[in-house]
Amino acid sequence: MREPEFLRARRPEHKQQRREAILAAARELALQSGVRMVSLRAVAAAAGLAKSNVVRYFGTREEIYLELAAEEWQGWRDAATERLRAAGGPGDVVDALAETLEARPLMCDLLGYVSASLEHNVSLEAARAFKMALLDVGADLGAQVARSTGLTDGEGVELVGVATGLAAFLYPMAHPSPVLAELYAQEPWIAATRPPFLPTLKRALTAFLAGLPTLR
Repeated sequence: MREPEFLRARRPEHKQQRREAILAAARELALQSGVRMVSLRAVAAAAGLAKSNVVRYFGTREEIYLELAAEEWQGWRDAATERLRAAGGPGDVVDALAETLEARPLMCDLLGYVSASLEHNVSLEAARAFKMALLDVGADLGAQVARSTGLTDGEGVELVGVATGLAAFLYPMAHPSPVLAELYAQEPWIAATRPPFLPTLKRALTAFLAGLPTLR
């Protein structure tokens, strides 16, 4: 198959448009088939570029998805902030964090790959940008959580971190592989042992939130 002819983007705004087109293609592919199944070649084809040309903008597949992960975190902050502003207590805070995470399937999918793979094949600059974005979001949400719960800002940051960590663990169980889906269909008693995503996340966050003040 002949690779698309590459036309170099020379102006800054054109380069940014091409980066955004690559990110949009990667996002759509991940939503369709899951992050694990998407290759750099598939992203290039979906963006109308050759694989060799995509690396002019992102050095690796992992850099593409690490940037998308940062965007997802920032989008989650916006959604959670809207809910947290109206929170009247710990229960509302747990609902806000858990329900806004459930509403972002791409973020939950990406969370499971960040430490395991996405941070292992990227440039120092990409890693720094990602970590700074996460720390910024964590600090913002932690402070908002603290205002509605009586926790300290640091404890609020801990709660936010636990929320995302649990989401990363629970999401794959709620979206099993084809083999496991077939197994669950054949063995309902095994399927019944899977923890449901949202109730489990809320229960765990409720317990963690209640326990934090006792550890001071």
